Amino acid sequence: MTHPASEPNPPAGIIGAAATHADGATNRVEPILATAGISKTFPGVKALQRVDFRLFPGEIHTLMGQNGAGKSTLINVLTGVLAPDAGTISLGGQVVAFASPQEAEAAGVRTLYQEVNLCPNLSVAENIFAGRQPRRFGAIDWPDIKRRAQAALARLDVSLDVTRSLDAYPIAVQQMVAIARALSVDARVLILDEPTSSLDDGEVSQLFKILRHLKQSGIAILFVTHFIEQTYAISDRITVMRNGEREGEYLARDLPADQLVSKMVGHERMSARLREAAQEGHDAEEKQAAQTGQPFVELRGVGRRGTLQPIDLDVQPGQILGLAGLLGSGRTETARLLFGADRADSGTILVKGRPVRLRSPRDAVRHGIGYCAEDRKKEGIVAELSIRENILLALQARRGWWRKISRQRARELADLWIERLGIKAADAEQPIGLLSGGNQQKALLARWLATDPKLLILDEPTRGIDVAAKFDIMDRLLALCASGLSILFISSEISEVLRVSHRVVVLRDRRKIAEVAGKASNEDNIYRLIAGSGE
Repeated sequence: MTHPASEPNPPAGIIGAAATHADGATNRVEPILATAGISKTFPGVKALQRVDFRLFPGEIHTLMGQNGAGKSTLINVLTGVLAPDAGTISLGGQVVAFASPQEAEAAGVRTLYQEVNLCPNLSVAENIFAGRQPRRFGAIDWPDIKRRAQAALARLDVSLDVTRSLDAYPIAVQQMVAIARALSVDARVLILDEPTSSLDDGEVSQLFKILRHLKQSGIAILFVTHFIEQTYAISDRITVMRNGEREGEYLARDLPADQLVSKMVGHERMSARLREAAQEGHDAEEKQAAQTGQPFVELRGVGRRGTLQPIDLDVQPGQILGLAGLLGSGRTETARLLFGADRADSGTILVKGRPVRLRSPRDAVRHGIGYCAEDRKKEGIVAELSIRENILLALQARRGWWRKISRQRARELADLWIERLGIKAADAEQPIGLLSGGNQQKALLARWLATDPKLLILDEPTRGIDVAAKFDIMDRLLALCASGLSILFISSEISEVLRVSHRVVVLRDRRKIAEVAGKASNEDNIYRLIAGSGE
């Protein structure tokens, strides 16, 4: 972990406004980029609420928060993608109002996103100077472009053939090229949004080496990540966002990892009364009394480069296996590999003890696996279709379109699952987009239950629905499990995972770090494991 050569001393209520040197002298350090009372509202959502933020020259400042915390919206406001509804932005002590990302870039604020936003078919040099090529006698000066591109990369301690096509190099090198492009226009602020999500450990180390070098040159770096270990490996300062508000600003060395996790999720240590309530229905003996034997599905060393480190896990018939971890820990990545949505490049998947190859979701469905994705609006419902059509989609796809389900049978099945799951709708022919979030989620459950699955993967099945619908869905899942269905359950709400799971696998930074059951299955221990300090 690195820290600034001089640490700003905190005035009342906030950290970092003055630099204190070894000789005791104190020099005022002004932020290069700051916001005051920034708010942004979308229909029905307060994305940002009176957010104050500061970024100082020569520091790496990490922005942390769960999904929906407001990180992306804040970045979009800082870079001119969105205009704030209220509040001000200051750059170098001057109030600014960027009307576009181009204006922000011209002022020295550059952003690098998770996906490298360059032209893979152009050379490295062309990418670095695209749109601003130096000219000589009215023509593009290619020798000068090559020379200046090499100099820009040398600043990052990177040496490569700048005349080669960008797509000839791996993602890590492409990111270095994107950074070189940003620095070639005298960037004062560099914003990196999830830059390590597709990098392996060695590539991350190389990137961090470059970021430390840039920090020493005085560039202010805003780093966005979900990886706790990376946060402490690179950060001088951390700002935590939660529910659209700034929870706090901290020096990294003063914020232990377990406290960081608690602040991100809003978790406080449970009172004795809450512990007793959580223990009800979660007794260790009851959990171990569930059906055991040969797992329905097993993962042995299954992984995907840049996405998930090799993982072992198994799901027993009639049990719920919970996956716990922060966003970016590898939960959804595990689910997608198991469903064939992504292909594993290592390890073995076994179904009923026999190795299988899941090349696509169709293979997974054929083996009795269903999957309710995290984003039900984008990857789940088809809003324009009826409830009946949405419920029958997976069953019809498994049968094949040449074996069409009759309209009468389809109506019977839809009515059956609407009744069984308590979906509140006037009619099965009603467009599913008109249902409440909870009823849409029940309809997605019905879609997969209609296929008579042996394993159901549920990724955030209760996100964005009211409390009553949430508990109704959870109780129905427990009843399904009692009838022999295997469930892989993913939720960012640890209390929810613990309430229904027989065992819990804890993930951190795309790795499985623990599997707990019985007395170890308590909220405090799960949070300590996520933070890297549990047993």
